[in-house]
Amino acid sequence: MKKVLLPALLSFSINLFAQNPANVVNYSFYQQNGSARNIAIGGAMGSLGGDITATYVNPAGLGFYRTGEFVFTPGFLLNKNKSLYRESTSKDSKNAFGLGPIGFVVGNGIRHTPKAAQAVSIGFMQTASFNNSYRYSGYNNYSSYTEMWAEEVAKSGLTIDQIIRNPQYSLTSALGLYTYLVDTFRVGNQLQVKGLPEFLLDNGKALYQENKVDTKGGIYELALGYGYTGNEKWYFGGTLGIPIISYQRDITYSEKDTSSNTGNGFGYFNYYEHLKTSGAGFNAKLGVIYRPQDYIRLGFALHTPTIYFLTDTRSASLEAETENYNHFAKISSAELNGGSDAKTKYQLLSPWKLIFSGSYVFREVQDVKKQKGFISADIEYLYHRGTTFYSNADQPSADDKAYYKSLTSVVRNDFKGAFNFRLGGELKFNTIMARLGFAYYGNPYKDNNLKANRVIVSGGLGYRHKGIFIDLTYAHSFSKDVNFPYILEDRANTFASLKQQRGNIIATVGFKF
Repeated sequence: MKKVLLPALLSFSINLFAQNPANVVNYSFYQQNGSARNIAIGGAMGSLGGDITATYVNPAGLGFYRTGEFVFTPGFLLNKNKSLYRESTSKDSKNAFGLGPIGFVVGNGIRHTPKAAQAVSIGFMQTASFNNSYRYSGYNNYSSYTEMWAEEVAKSGLTIDQIIRNPQYSLTSALGLYTYLVDTFRVGNQLQVKGLPEFLLDNGKALYQENKVDTKGGIYELALGYGYTGNEKWYFGGTLGIPIISYQRDITYSEKDTSSNTGNGFGYFNYYEHLKTSGAGFNAKLGVIYRPQDYIRLGFALHTPTIYFLTDTRSASLEAETENYNHFAKISSAELNGGSDAKTKYQLLSPWKLIFSGSYVFREVQDVKKQKGFISADIEYLYHRGTTFYSNADQPSADDKAYYKSLTSVVRNDFKGAFNFRLGGELKFNTIMARLGFAYYGNPYKDNNLKANRVIVSGGLGYRHKGIFIDLTYAHSFSKDVNFPYILEDRANTFASLKQQRGNIIATVGFKF
């Protein structure tokens, strides 16, 4: 298993994002959702228009509407995960319902201006799904989770009693100290803070480590879009969006002594953590489409950063069997925090996004019934390292300002901008349409040891007749990502490599009016 050094993250180990670098891009590293037609062509919708998904991609595409429509898009996700940790492989799966756009588009021509038209849309869509489950396990003779807590204690400058009584540490090192899983020991002439599993590692023994992560929820966006064209050459549009985040993560992590010695001071420990993130924000999307020839469309869209106002609610518990050292002990963070879960309110600024698009429409004519198909492509740039954290306090303290500034610096150091590519096409056979698509989403991490990307292949069929349309699509994605069970400062960090396959079955039913 490869190891990577991420020392800056340790300083923020009590923060909900910093324990795992992948969590920082939870709200940006996901594939584009949309109608069944949009997903079938790989999401390459930036220059096409004529679909409610344009509200979320390039609102200038709404300018192609001349009538109104209502759209409903249910879906179903099938997740299969494979994890590699310390040369050991684990598998897990989780299925969930998905939701594409639901909403209305109302379009019409402008009186006395034959070539001018405008349209308004209102839609609600799940832009990202967090429903997933994965686990990994393996034998580790290199490091222990408890070392993260020991480092925190050593650098705090506080006594053990002060840490246990300080709610700031109730989710982290105070748990380890209370159960005596972490303690002070005299090593030579020095007093050191160590986790009990470290003594097994020092004697050449291995620990059996297991981590199970279960997540659910998503990002849901209510959007109001507007598109306009005055000459059927240039199309302009804008969208105001209100994204709503509902995210839950449950972690069950354990370490066990692999020896048969029941008197070496460590048997096992189980750590449980629950995180709930909720909140909302606002953003804007601006777009333009240019049609230099009837059959060519060129598009550009800018998605502003989303300003989120978020609240994290977090709880944790620890049970430890330390055999002859302190025997069995169990404690929860609420017991160390006055009976309450820990709450943190903050602001998160997501990355901005640029989309460049082009499409070729075969036999482009005003009557869409005579169009024979199209090929379309998007190139998207997403500035992952633009993620920024702020305190949500009315008058944040100097410590709060320094904390969030430092956390943002970690993001700047560990993430980068990435290019995403989408390609797709459609062929029309009277009332039936056949579609194929492909998409690639690039790695958001700076470190070359951290492999992450998404590849999506898709296909679908559509039916259009007498004001009713039905689209059915299947998309299969292959994703790579990483997960760090813990972060250490004084040595390289080990991590799990995750591979996910997700099947997405999605249908769109619409009615013209």
